[in-house]
Order: sequence, then structure tokens, then C-alpha cells
Amino acid sequence: MKERLWTKSFIMLMVGNLFVFMSFQMLIPTLPPYIKSIGASGLEIGLVTALFSIGAVLSRPFIGFMLEYKPRKSLVITGAIMLLIITILYPISQVVVIFLLFRFVHGLVWGWSTTVNGTAAVDVIPNSRLGEGMGYFGLSITIGMIIAPSLGIFLYKITSFNNLIYISAFLGFIAVILLTAVRNQTPEAVKNTRKEDLKFSYMGSLVEKSSWFPAFVTIIINLGYGAIVTFIVIFGQERGIEQIFLFYIFNAIMATLARPIAGKWFDEKGPFGLVLFCTALTFVGMWVLSLAHSSLFIAIAGVLFGAGFGCLIPTLQSWALLMTPTHRRGVANGMIFSSIDLGIGLSGIIFGGLAQFVDIATIFRIASLFLIVAIVLVVIMERKKLVASQESVITKKKVRTSF
Repeated sequence: MKERLWTKSFIMLMVGNLFVFMSFQMLIPTLPPYIKSIGASGLEIGLVTALFSIGAVLSRPFIGFMLEYKPRKSLVITGAIMLLIITILYPISQVVVIFLLFRFVHGLVWGWSTTVNGTAAVDVIPNSRLGEGMGYFGLSITIGMIIAPSLGIFLYKITSFNNLIYISAFLGFIAVILLTAVRNQTPEAVKNTRKEDLKFSYMGSLVEKSSWFPAFVTIIINLGYGAIVTFIVIFGQERGIEQIFLFYIFNAIMATLARPIAGKWFDEKGPFGLVLFCTALTFVGMWVLSLAHSSLFIAIAGVLFGAGFGCLIPTLQSWALLMTPTHRRGVANGMIFSSIDLGIGLSGIIFGGLAQFVDIATIFRIASLFLIVAIVLVVIMERKKLVASQESVITKKKVRTSF
């Protein structure tokens, strides 16, 4: 019989995490045009993403270390409350420099919250259903990342920036309430560990060597995705497409439909074919988006992106966690989220500078090349793994023959 997945704690954690991402992600597409409206340059628009990502990457090793000896619940609640506070403070950031400072601090807090929430989810999911469970939990991330930007864009057009912030804060408050109700499960290895028994190493808490490859692929893929995060609203303005939110809506629908299938595929057949397929779909989606001059093409791009990227990140996360010892999963989880933020942040800097010379459609096409790089890397790694496996079998046969 299958171990039970849908416990009360898993459901509450998943829904609470959804509201965390809804609160945060509804601001993502609206912050670049907002900072542009108060006088930011193209490079400063790129820094909106970059400084946030730097903050998240810097904080995650510390929280990854804390997850090796601290109970989950206090860390989860603290992260959600800090996110709520920084969100409420945004309306005072009317100057570009102050706004960018807030983004950096927000990144520090975001690194905390996403790491502990993802690790708490791993702890309540049976190991035999890790791919499926993280697939469902990943829906809270994907739906938040996809529906919330549509809501944010809509509110940005019909109301003030301050009202947008207050609605975001309200969603964050709901997240705090839901996460408080979760009965978190801290692993025995963590319960039996004291801070004094551990030696903190920044790099040791930033990188989990056993699962470095999925994290590296995550960076490469998000170098491409970061261009969309930073420039999709401005792209819609360039092309005169009012319904740019359709990209996020169809993205959400397809990600919701595809995620359970992808999770079972992962558990039954492993990550290799799934990663290649999802990356290829994402690549096609980026090209369709770059060619869009109408709402129809925006919707098609959203469908492709939802089926591809919507399943890709949780697949890479599950792949990394499967390769990692139980007591180091907090570090591995933080490494994956840091890889996402690092990729998006570097993308913001690269394409923020490039945006001064080329149009946004060209930026999307150039960014898509990173997905091709990811496909090549995964194929090379899989071939090396196959060769190593074959050599191992041959060596074992020779040893047996010698006896």
C-alpha cells in the first residue's frame, strides 16, 4: 500500500505556501514598470531583479545551516512574518536608491522563507512518494508564480501602487495564519543535533556536493527565464498587447494539469527524459512569446511555458533532493532556490544592460539559448553516467572471473 500523502499538515503547508508566493509574485511584473515610472534607467530596472536575487542567495546558507539543528515550525512562521513586514513597508520607497535597498532586504527574507517552507514540505512527504509529493507542493509555487503576476498586472492598471502593496500584504497575512496551523515534522537526525555539534561553513551551507548538477542546470535555465520575469510587461507595452496577463493564466492552467503527470513520470522513470522534454517545451514557448503580436500568441506561449517550465523546476528540485542525504536536504533545498534566484538575478543584469541596445523580443530569443545549453549539459551528464555504469558492470565481472 502507498504511504499516505494528503495529510492535514501537507495540505495546510501547501496552501500556506501558495499564499506566500501569491503575496510575493503579484509584485514581480509590476515593480520594473513602477521603478521605471519614478525615473530608473534600463540597468536600474535590471537591478530590481538582481539585488533581490543576491539577497536571497546570501541568506540561504545561514538558514540551511539552521535547518540542520532547529525545529521547522519556528523557522517557517518567522519567515512568513518577516515577508509580511517588508511588504507593508514598500510604500515609503519613492526614491530609486531606497527602492533598490528594499529589494535587497526583501531578497534576504525571501531566501529564508522559501528554503524553510520547501524543507518542511520534504519532511511531511513520504520518501516513496517524494516526486509526486513535491510535484503537488510545487503547484503552490507554480500557481503562485503564474496567477499572482496576472492579478498584479490587473491591479497595477486599475489602482495605485500602494493599494497593490496592501493587497499583497493581506495575502501574506493569510499565509501566516495558515502556516501557524501546520504540524511540522522535524527529522530525528535534526532533533538529536545541537548547534554546538556543528561547524558552520558558508560554502558548506550554500552547496550540497551530492546534488550540485541539478542546481547548476537550474541556474542555466533561469538565466533564460529571468528575461521574461523582468521584461514581459514592458514587452506587452512595446507590442501594444493589452492582454499580456493571458500568458500567466494559460501558464497556470497547463502547469496545474501537467504537474501531477510529471511527478508520477519522475517517480517511475527518473528525471532525465522529463528534464529534456520540459526544457524543449520551454524553449519553444519563449520563441512563440518573442514572435507574439496578438493575444492568441501570448496564450499559446503560456500553454507551452506552463507545460514546460511549470514542471521543470519541481523536477530539478526533486532530482536534487533524491540525491541528498536526509539531514542535508535543507541545504540542498536552499541551493535549488538560490540557483533559481542566482539565474534570474544574473539574467536581470545581463539583459538589463542589453535592453538599452535591442528590443525585448530579441532579448527573449537570446535568452532562449540558455535552454539549449541546459539540454546539452543534461545529455552529456547522462552519457557519462551510462558509461560509468557500464564500466562498473565490466569491472565486477572481471573481479568475479578472477576468483
